[in-house]
Amino acid sequence: MPTSFTGRIAVVTGASSGIGRATAEALSAAGARVALIGRTPAALAKAAAGLPGDSLELPADVADDAAVTAALDRVEATWGVPDLVVTSAGVAEPAALTELTPSRWRHTIDVNLSGTFYVARDAGVRMLRAGSTGDIIMIGSELATMGMSWYAAYCASKAGVVGLTRALAAELAPRIRVNAVCPGPVDTPMLAAEFEAFGDAGAVREQTIARVPLNRLATAAEVAAAVMYLLAPTTYATGTALHLDGGTTS
Repeated sequence: MPTSFTGRIAVVTGASSGIGRATAEALSAAGARVALIGRTPAALAKAAAGLPGDSLELPADVADDAAVTAALDRVEATWGVPDLVVTSAGVAEPAALTELTPSRWRHTIDVNLSGTFYVARDAGVRMLRAGSTGDIIMIGSELATMGMSWYAAYCASKAGVVGLTRALAAELAPRIRVNAVCPGPVDTPMLAAEFEAFGDAGAVREQTIARVPLNRLATAAEVAAAVMYLLAPTTYATGTALHLDGGTTS
């Protein structure tokens, strides 16, 4: 089972915190050069400073396709064509249907689904042109296959991510594998902000944990480990959506 990614070039979106940051740390520890994409320069710098290997900070909004192209242009100019891509950037803004305005809907779809597409497409096309092999991992969610009140936009966006994973896996095979990790609730700053949106954050946290059969939240490092699993030993997997949800979808 491969344990080293030395010589590999990785791109991780949403890399300034949560799952993206944990994934960047895992890839760097395994020897990869890691390009970190996120919207906040200061947070990116902090995340990059903690990596043991070579890193590149690329402030960009994945919802902006031109910004994505510019970021990947810089990766290619600096190190070459990336061959490990993890699309972790995402937003979750719970809202009742009466408050889910078209602008709020578009924002969630633009970041979670379109942003994932822009990164995966741009990286995949570069790999094809270079004649190289590679791996793309998309971060989905338990809500790709479950419905939840106040999460209509998020559910739709993550279901789209899983559909996109399967479509690109079919189109980019056999040289490029495309898989998804679909976590349940993960103890990250984004989830904490979601709890706050409901008013009584402590009570909502307890309710969330209560619905998980394993009776706890996941850690970002556990999700990163699942990403590394799909990148390393599972070389026959493509088009797979790995549910890492503590049993919620069971």
